[in-house]
Amino acid sequence: MSTPSPGPSAAAPRRPTMADVAREAEVSLKTVSRVVNGVSTVDAEMAARVRAAVARLGFRRNSMARDLRTRSTSATIGLLIEDLANPFYAGIAAAAAQCALENDTLLITASSEEDADRERRLLLQMCERRVEGLLVVPAGSTADHVYLRPEIEMGTPAVFLDRRPTNLRVDTVLIDNAAGARSAIEHLTERGHERIGVVSDWLSIPPMAERLSAAEAALERAGAPYRPDLIRYGLHTVPDTEAAVEQMLSGPQPPTALFALNNRLTLGVLGVLSRLGRQVDVVGFDDFETAGLMAHPLTVVSYDARAMGRFGAELLFKRIAGDTSRPKTVVIPTELVERTPGRETAARGAAARA
Repeated sequence: MSTPSPGPSAAAPRRPTMADVAREAEVSLKTVSRVVNGVSTVDAEMAARVRAAVARLGFRRNSMARDLRTRSTSATIGLLIEDLANPFYAGIAAAAAQCALENDTLLITASSEEDADRERRLLLQMCERRVEGLLVVPAGSTADHVYLRPEIEMGTPAVFLDRRPTNLRVDTVLIDNAAGARSAIEHLTERGHERIGVVSDWLSIPPMAERLSAAEAALERAGAPYRPDLIRYGLHTVPDTEAAVEQMLSGPQPPTALFALNNRLTLGVLGVLSRLGRQVDVVGFDDFETAGLMAHPLTVVSYDARAMGRFGAELLFKRIAGDTSRPKTVVIPTELVERTPGRETAARGAAARA
């Protein structure tokens, strides 16, 4: 006889407890506690039964519970980013921290370093510490986020920033990467450039793939000849970028303009141009504080990184407060901030050019 599916009034899933594990493994609660806390003297057969029950139930130890002394501890949310030293991620973290403060909540931050395994480990550790929610800038597209589904179903909401999750439906805050890249190429072609070099980070990072695809489409629409020797990707560091750009500039038909798809790559482009004493028009994706102070004016695709952190945190706190509406996607617009000699800075909305 089949068991009927739970109706709308069925209780929401809850996190399995050590008592649940004890019943499943048919051992005492004390035995479960000793196994999950790593006590080595537990009978091997009993320990194996406990570990098997833990795996079947999806039990996770509440690491915070061991240290509780009162019931007045602060609420906590977790933020996982790639690199806190990068101004883009620092802006996200600052805005998320401010929103957390306004909600009387602590923010803990960790860096994945674009490593999917490290990302998974850190997020599950945050869940073990019973964070109330997660803000996630995921690693490259090799990550599969289905492992977070049980955590979300048991009451830990997640909001993804900058990149969509894989195999997971949650709130997401994105940048309009395609419009930004399109506006950069249009700016350069309007200035008469046909040989435009494009430098990209790893294409496993979804925003990089989106920006490069949009840039190539804009070059094709402008009638610029296809020059695969002027498209370089897989450049994750400043030295990588400097070497690639120097090689492009040493060719028989070097680029007359360069488009760098993130702020780290822009620094590499500017570094090699300064060292070689070359004058080449440059557009960078991502603004930064000193961009307007460069000896050679730097045009950038700009957007509000803090807005990404703020919108993401606001969505997360709504979920924590009980919002059960369908997952939302928020798109942060970009604008082209044009800096050319002898002209005041002008800003043009990329979305308006789409």
